[in-house]
Amino acid sequence: MDISKDKKIYFSSDNHLGAPSDQESRIRERKFIMWLDSIKEDAEIIFLLGDLFDFWFEYKHSIPKGFTRTLGKLAELSDSGIKIYFFVGNHDYWMNDYFEKELGIKVFKKPEVFVFNSKSFFIGHGDGLGPGDKGYKRMKLILSNPFFIWMFKLIHPDIGISLGKYFSQKNKLISGEKDISFKGEDNEWLIKYCKKKLDKDHIDYFIFGHRHLPITHSLKNKSKYINLGDWISHYTFGVFDGKNFNLRSFNPENA
Repeated sequence: MDISKDKKIYFSSDNHLGAPSDQESRIRERKFIMWLDSIKEDAEIIFLLGDLFDFWFEYKHSIPKGFTRTLGKLAELSDSGIKIYFFVGNHDYWMNDYFEKELGIKVFKKPEVFVFNSKSFFIGHGDGLGPGDKGYKRMKLILSNPFFIWMFKLIHPDIGISLGKYFSQKNKLISGEKDISFKGEDNEWLIKYCKKKLDKDHIDYFIFGHRHLPITHSLKNKSKYINLGDWISHYTFGVFDGKNFNLRSFNPENA
């Protein structure tokens, strides 16, 4: 599809709302909502690439408490006609139909290819892709298994959500301690994944989250790998204006 004149597509990832504490999360949440307000006039599509929440699990009649301001703002933007696409991350994988029914947001559980203004975009959260990380890949198979999801739903929501938040915050991805710097093309597993994909098909932009580090890296044939960073340390986002993709930082003072 072609985006409308004077409109843009925005990309964001890895807010981890709810961590490391409700108080600290609320500060980051305010900045995120300010960003959403700042882009609503020219946004045609907003892509949220996962880990919006540090933990999310949908029971039949219950969801985690909190995030009212974020959910309300997303509903407002969706109701105004802005398309919002959500790609689940490894912290908010357990989504069912709440976003689609209540907010009008389409949810994806695996990477997808989109074409905008003749430019191809390969979009996903980024977890479990590329070589290595076999331990996580095995864990993801378990966590995505319908039987284990059904078993977890048997736990009372007060207990289940508390357990989920506890184990999610134990995950060191929120700190980003081991991923604070670019490891080089030969050691970045998402770059390896992109290069392998390019052996079969051309993609103009590979866009991921998960890594928590803003990265723009050129690949062969003018293809680019972009990691969106996060809303914990960097407050970075991506924007496509119909011709070019850029990675930017949000400064509330300039909003």
